[in-house]
Amino acid sequence: MDNSGTPSRHVLFLNWRDTTNPEGGGSEVYIERIAAELVTIGHQVTLFCAAHGNAAAAGTTETGVRVLRRGSRMTVYLRAALICLVGRFGFGPLSRRGLGRPDLIVDVCNGVPFFAPLYAGRPVIALVHHVHREQWPVVFGPLMCRLGWWIESWLAVRLYRRCRYITVSEASRAELVTLGVDTERIDVVPNGTPPVTGPSLPRTPNPSLLVLGRLVPHKRVEIALRTVAELAEELPELELVVAGQGWWEEPLREQCAALGITDRVRFTGFVSEEEKHALLSSAWLALTPSLKEGWGLTIVEAAARSTPTVAFRYAGGVAEAMIDTETGLLVDDEQEFTTVVRELLDDDVRRKAMGEAALTHAARYTWTATGARFAELVAEATVHPR
Repeated sequence: MDNSGTPSRHVLFLNWRDTTNPEGGGSEVYIERIAAELVTIGHQVTLFCAAHGNAAAAGTTETGVRVLRRGSRMTVYLRAALICLVGRFGFGPLSRRGLGRPDLIVDVCNGVPFFAPLYAGRPVIALVHHVHREQWPVVFGPLMCRLGWWIESWLAVRLYRRCRYITVSEASRAELVTLGVDTERIDVVPNGTPPVTGPSLPRTPNPSLLVLGRLVPHKRVEIALRTVAELAEELPELELVVAGQGWWEEPLREQCAALGITDRVRFTGFVSEEEKHALLSSAWLALTPSLKEGWGLTIVEAAARSTPTVAFRYAGGVAEAMIDTETGLLVDDEQEFTTVVRELLDDDVRRKAMGEAALTHAARYTWTATGARFAELVAEATVHPR
């Protein structure tokens, strides 16, 4: 039994990345925080993901989540199917670790799903952070773009037609409905915000901006770079910190050189929680120029340090992660993005008031509450499977 009296379940998450993966990001944080909360409640949780050089093939996190890493970015989907199929007959890595067959599979659909309903033999929940309509043409060429979008928008909708969906924002729910998913089958479980445990830190003496996240094309860090270049003459001490890692770092460095702002931009690479706390606390403003976010975890993380954010109104769940004009500002185009950054850097009173409101807003979202809601859906899916 879990802490609520509900029978303990074994929940298997299928996701191509984990947080130790060099390409891991906010969606992986969400999955592993949810998994940790389920363990705390009393469930067994296994995360299956792609193998990589930063971690062993198997292990257990500090929170008690078992992690299995098999295959590559492309073959992880096939390996997941094989593990689930052999597990149905009492063999394979799940059985060898005393886990047995999962009671529920959470199929994390990051554009490409794991197609779990075809082989699971168990209830399946489809977890979708956001619809990737805009990202496909940014990351892939025309052929792969069309194939990926067809899988996500047509094939997956039909394959998961008997499954419940979980997503992280009302914006993502609305997008799923436009694809044909029944709205009554979609539950919204937003991100939580971890408590701030580090000491209170002062802001930098000079104007400072922060972009936090994976360095990939659709995060559009270039917009932040161009903003710095445009403001450089009137704000000679302006600095931008780009915190995170990813394969797009070198093109970003090249653009810094082309814009003549190399001495104003600092790339940190991967940052620890302590380093992230320091950066979020000391920056005057956080920037989220991303093309699309299911929620916008970094927006709320910045808010928990009283740091307002500037982001794009059309970028999905960011409009729910902040309250426009109160905890940050949403804009419609790049020119407006630069304009409001300039205005907020120049207006200490307004910026600080937004930071205080952001802190209050962030306190509304906790991983405990998010995990409890997810656990309710686990119970519903296993007691009354579709």
